[in-house]
Amino acid sequence: MQTPLESFIDHKADTGMQCGNYSIDIPKLQEGEQYRFHFDATACVGCRCCEVACNEQNNNPADTKWRRVGEMEGGEFPLFTQLFNSMSCNHCIDPECLKGCPTNSYIKIDETGIVVHDDDTCIGCQYCTWNCPYEVPTYHEERKIVTKCHMCHERLAVGETPACVQACPSRAIEIEVVNVKEWLDGAIDREANMPFLPDARITNSTTRYTLPDNLPENMKEVDEHILKPAHSEIPLVFMTVLTQISLGGFLALFLGDVMSLFGFVQTNWIMALLVMLPAALGLPLSALHLGRPFLAMTAMKNIKTSWLSREALALGVFVLLMNIVVVLYFIKAPHVTILLTELFTLLVGIFGIYAQAMIYRIKARPAWNRTTTNLKFFGTLHVGLFLLGFLAIVLGLKEVAIPLIALAMLGAISQIFFTYEDLRTLKNTKENEYQLLRTARLYDENFSKIKLFRFVSIILGGLILPLLVIVLFSAGLFAVSSLVMFISLLLVFSSEISDRFLFYSTVVPLGMAGGFFVGKQR
Repeated sequence: MQTPLESFIDHKADTGMQCGNYSIDIPKLQEGEQYRFHFDATACVGCRCCEVACNEQNNNPADTKWRRVGEMEGGEFPLFTQLFNSMSCNHCIDPECLKGCPTNSYIKIDETGIVVHDDDTCIGCQYCTWNCPYEVPTYHEERKIVTKCHMCHERLAVGETPACVQACPSRAIEIEVVNVKEWLDGAIDREANMPFLPDARITNSTTRYTLPDNLPENMKEVDEHILKPAHSEIPLVFMTVLTQISLGGFLALFLGDVMSLFGFVQTNWIMALLVMLPAALGLPLSALHLGRPFLAMTAMKNIKTSWLSREALALGVFVLLMNIVVVLYFIKAPHVTILLTELFTLLVGIFGIYAQAMIYRIKARPAWNRTTTNLKFFGTLHVGLFLLGFLAIVLGLKEVAIPLIALAMLGAISQIFFTYEDLRTLKNTKENEYQLLRTARLYDENFSKIKLFRFVSIILGGLILPLLVIVLFSAGLFAVSSLVMFISLLLVFSSEISDRFLFYSTVVPLGMAGGFFVGKQR
């Protein structure tokens, strides 16, 4: 008679169980195939052995999890359902992490389909943690880079079982071979989706799920009552606002030079220098966001698919060209030379801010992936107009100051409208738009005072005080009008900083449901 251990070993051999085995016997990959995970939610008991095994295998700290277990529940007593989801990287067919990475640090291995991360080239910008709708890439605080699951590919290569598969006591995780074409032709829609998980078609995820029959309609995330602000990204708050201010100021500079062709007062090198300074100060601040700031220049490597690379290159060239414009003013170059250089500089700057906005137009973060993101980023340009208007008042250039202030006020009005429309659409969010509903709650429950300040400061600094400035300046009260204009400038700047702080802090990403112990996801 067999012992219980012998019986279990025979059962594992007969059924092809991967759990508990050091070796793995799966078919060799044919053309058009790749490896994938299969997760059986009917078998998972939520023990989190997979999490522990993964961390031990990869020497990760406790809060850096490449594999995570989420929890959902539903039904009514006594017919109560508890559902777990053990998820690591889905080794997608069209991985967003790879497309968005500015340093080409993600590689999809052709032979296996596994998505791996090149740690040596990572700058720790964490853009991939925003792009991935499953929140798979994880920032490693000690190493200052992003890390992720690689399906233990070095073990698979020698026929060994991945750590999570081997550790699972209930056979809930397995490695499979999938035919990519057959998967995309329809099986993905039937077998790759799970309650509260982003649509698999976003990245063409390959993970296959086995779910219980007749799940209750009232399933919910067990952590839905937890509402936390996102990371505030202070360096990026100032970098984005300052570069946008420079573009606004440079636009005014260019328009002034165009108008000078018709007899208006020409702008000067002091104005050119002033509008260049915000971007020159703001652009280096973005390096403070990086885990490895000394590798910041490598962020331009992936111009082909990464909006972050495009932004870094365009804004770097924009600042360089603005410096050239300052020099051209200073040496009193021919007006046509200045004008043509300014036109090219302006076009580069416009593309740079457009690329900056497109960084955030990602499906994984619904509150960012809206037209108002582009509109508000360009709406900040009005602060640059106020900045140049302030200098014109200090210099006593009446024929320049009043048109600039009037134009800036129109910009402020548009920005008020964009902000109002942004919040209005959040209020009208449909019940199934879970992340947007939570963003609206963050605005109202966590940041109501900052939201109020945003509106009060832009109305006061962008409309009321500038009107007063025009009256005072026209009456010849130059000192008083300069002081009021300075206060106005501080208010509109503070207003845009507060709005950008809210932009980052209130975003709620897509991701895995019920991740109580997920760790430090960005």
